[in-house]
Amino acid sequence: MAQNQTRAASTLLVDSGGKYSFLKELGIAADNDGVFTGKWGGRGEVITSVCPGNGEPIARVKQGTLEDYNEAVVNARAAWEEWCEMPGPLRGEIVRQIGHALREKKDALGNLVSLEMGKIAVEGAGEVQEYIDVCDYAVGLSRMFGGQIFPSERPGHALMEQYNPLGVVGVITAFNFPCAVFGWNAAIAMVCGNTVLWKGAPTTPLTSVAITRIVTDCLKANNVNPAVVTTVCGGADIGEAMANDERIPLVSFTGSTPVGNKVGTTVQGRFGRSLLELGGNNAIIVDADADLDMVVPATLFAAVGTAGQRCTTTRRLILHEKVHDQVVERLKKAYSQVRIGDPLDEGILYGPMHSKQGIEVYKSAVEAAQQQGGKVECGGKILERAGNYVEPTIITGLAHDAEVVLRESFAPVLYVLKCKNLDEAIEWNNEVKQGLSSSLFTSDTGKLFKWIGPKGSDCGIVNVNIPTSGAEIGGAFGGEKHTGGGRESGSDSWKQYMRRSTCTINYSKDLPLAQGIKFE
Repeated sequence: MAQNQTRAASTLLVDSGGKYSFLKELGIAADNDGVFTGKWGGRGEVITSVCPGNGEPIARVKQGTLEDYNEAVVNARAAWEEWCEMPGPLRGEIVRQIGHALREKKDALGNLVSLEMGKIAVEGAGEVQEYIDVCDYAVGLSRMFGGQIFPSERPGHALMEQYNPLGVVGVITAFNFPCAVFGWNAAIAMVCGNTVLWKGAPTTPLTSVAITRIVTDCLKANNVNPAVVTTVCGGADIGEAMANDERIPLVSFTGSTPVGNKVGTTVQGRFGRSLLELGGNNAIIVDADADLDMVVPATLFAAVGTAGQRCTTTRRLILHEKVHDQVVERLKKAYSQVRIGDPLDEGILYGPMHSKQGIEVYKSAVEAAQQQGGKVECGGKILERAGNYVEPTIITGLAHDAEVVLRESFAPVLYVLKCKNLDEAIEWNNEVKQGLSSSLFTSDTGKLFKWIGPKGSDCGIVNVNIPTSGAEIGGAFGGEKHTGGGRESGSDSWKQYMRRSTCTINYSKDLPLAQGIKFE
């Protein structure tokens, strides 16, 4: 997290060495420029990034102003003039090199993600790996994307599709995945021929700085204008400028549903494109015939991982009445064995909330659940220690349509619901406003295909016998309804970063007109 505060330089973690020596490896200093427009700078406020695991300041970052933002847009557009004409496979080769550079810094960058965001070190490294993986995917894509050729009804004519890059793609990312989500967008956008302007979360500025340095060093090494990727660390004013800016044809936004709604409507108001990845009130359904040895670790991973701060976190566990009590008892035992602590320490499975605001969301959810008839089976407390720690929590006894169940609380609180059959469970899965991820545990093939069919889950991610989190980059990632409808990463998500033209080419000497019209 980042705070506006002044502390002596000697207290910064970047200067303390030891377990934090990886910061120097990434080029992080006590004071860092938070704007890259082709060169490093920043005219804005100086903020201090604070570690959520211990409350200690890490380093300082100078944010950008609207003047910096405008410079970034102008330079990114200028860089596009050459970048868009570079053959796709050559752009792919540069993205391949970016992936290689990320591999070389994977441990250090993963530790930075862990230190600044709060997720455990294994998850931090895994997030960097996602960026690496999507670079690999984008390299192949750079030789494969293209339109179709259709049979023309007119002799001597060809009918075809042509895809071209949009220009400058704006990417606004959230605190919970400060590396991977930028990577999903940037790698695909770049091989498609776009330049990228990135605004990371204001509470994870050091991750934005470190990644930008790695990416732009690769661009420079290939004698490419480094403004192909520009970065402006800043607050809501930068995001609002991106949403309103007609020079940015596509804005990819990851964050809360209320803010995403504002971004989407603003961009639509100027007839731009938006790619929205918003909230998720995700459910795992456990049928009576499910393998409970799979259910328990899957639920633990999906509900507790990243301290409940993933968009794909399992927030509702819908259990068939025949297995309800057994699953709850096994989950309580599993929760009691979760090791809580400094996310950089070996063997820790659960770190802090990212911010004090997250603690308040957790507290509000637990209190509301109890007021609405819920029973805290385990957890429910804020831990009295340095940092932002809360207990992972299981709550039973609530109605499926209780207000607290239907709202997304970005915290490690799992609501366990008891259902009579699969039809009822599917109805409950679909009754929330969001539609991101969902999962069914069953051994019945017929139920499996009902679940993924037209009367099954209404989510963008529909899993069977795996948890709601842990999506692969080869498939399109995103959700329906209040989740925003955007798709990132694999499948045909690349089409969102390009404009499509239908081209009719007359290579004959005749001019047959539409609808048989003839001019004498």
